[in-house]
Amino acid sequence: MEMPAPNTMVLSAKSHIVARLRQVLPRDAVIEDETETRAYECDALTAYRCPPLAVVLPRTTAEVSDVLRICFEEGVPVVPRGSGTSLAGGALPTADCVILGVARMNGVLETDYDNRFIRVQSGRTNLSVTGAVEADGFFYAPDPSSQLACAIAGNIAMNSGGAHCLKYGVTTNNLLGVTLVQMDGTVLEIGGPYMDAGGLDLLGVICGSEGQLGVVTEATLRILPKPEGARPVLVGFDSNEVAGECVSDIIKAGVLPVAIEFMDRPCIEATEAFAKAGYPMCEALLIIEVEGSPAEIDEQLALIKTIALRHNPVEFREAADEDQAKRIWLGRKSAFGAMGQINDYMCLDGTIPVSSLPYVLRRIGEMSKEIGLDVANVFHAGDGNMHPLILFDANKPGDLEKCEALGADILRLCVEVGGCLTGEHGVGIEKRDLMNVQFAPEDLEAQLWVKDVFDPRWLLNPAKVFPLSVTAGRRAA
Repeated sequence: MEMPAPNTMVLSAKSHIVARLRQVLPRDAVIEDETETRAYECDALTAYRCPPLAVVLPRTTAEVSDVLRICFEEGVPVVPRGSGTSLAGGALPTADCVILGVARMNGVLETDYDNRFIRVQSGRTNLSVTGAVEADGFFYAPDPSSQLACAIAGNIAMNSGGAHCLKYGVTTNNLLGVTLVQMDGTVLEIGGPYMDAGGLDLLGVICGSEGQLGVVTEATLRILPKPEGARPVLVGFDSNEVAGECVSDIIKAGVLPVAIEFMDRPCIEATEAFAKAGYPMCEALLIIEVEGSPAEIDEQLALIKTIALRHNPVEFREAADEDQAKRIWLGRKSAFGAMGQINDYMCLDGTIPVSSLPYVLRRIGEMSKEIGLDVANVFHAGDGNMHPLILFDANKPGDLEKCEALGADILRLCVEVGGCLTGEHGVGIEKRDLMNVQFAPEDLEAQLWVKDVFDPRWLLNPAKVFPLSVTAGRRAA
């Protein structure tokens, strides 16, 4: 993966830059020792690593503003970092950059149940947002699989979703406002604790911008009352294609489950060995959850069962109590960790029309055999957000390159059927060189203009999102 050459002038001025940063931050908030900075040399896309120039860990918006102002004056690139769970290399450093981590910015600033919002610092983890309000009967809807660890900052950067996004939407549907610090240190308040802010909808520009436009330090999030009840069912099938057809038929019938999750045999076998959730050993399974009153749940599940039975499932299991419901979800929530125990893997994030699921699953199987690498599938089937896991051996010469080639072909397939390159992981460096597959030159240029406005010196999160070939002139300027 090509990265721009380090700015040698910045590297030579490291001691001066670190000294300036220490003037505005506590001593323990600036890390320069090479051994300690290695903890930040990659994110969850571990195939690529690069120790940064230095790391800063501010606690307030004012400290973030001071750090960015200094780096702007010194011409030092800055890579914002939440919890480092990005699967697309979104927080990968360059050798001449300062990593700005928001992990210490994890406070709850305001909670308003009457108006249904919570305001938090952006380093707070996703699950702990719900943890702050669940005793009062509320929850925060987006629930990415890494929700125990991932930060709200990264959720906003990548517009993350999760298993329940089919009903509740992704981060952009639950984000009301942000405090954004621009590269020159300017602090902006965008949106707020109400449905529609006046003026241009800049919030829609910020969410999903992958740290290219500024650093989000605070977020106002929509919280919702807990549903009266919820119940999942587990449905097993003897082929991936049939499971995909079942998903398509459920959506076409107008049913809106809160979640429809898909797992294939390799993933089922790995999660059973790891979590022992009691899944059937079939070729594919769906986890479908509905919520509402007992009568609403019964009505929805009856219709889902009728649709599923048309596809001759090998098993249809409905949770009878809370313990069974947790066991149905246990394997799905453990899937990525389980796969990591048996193989190195690269997790993709293409999104496709739900009607294309049977065809795309079949083609992924064919492409996997052609290139000689196994693929395990686990994803949010209800909204077509696929997460193929390409299994490879990082210690075998040539395997990583084969994995990247297969990944690129799968993502091209997603675009070919009318989908897109990413649903919630972001572009980062992983899909950067595929942006030309989805966007015409004019479309990319319009996005570059937005970057020019917010970060005219192109110092924020360098070498991400846009192909290096189309940004060379801007980065050099």
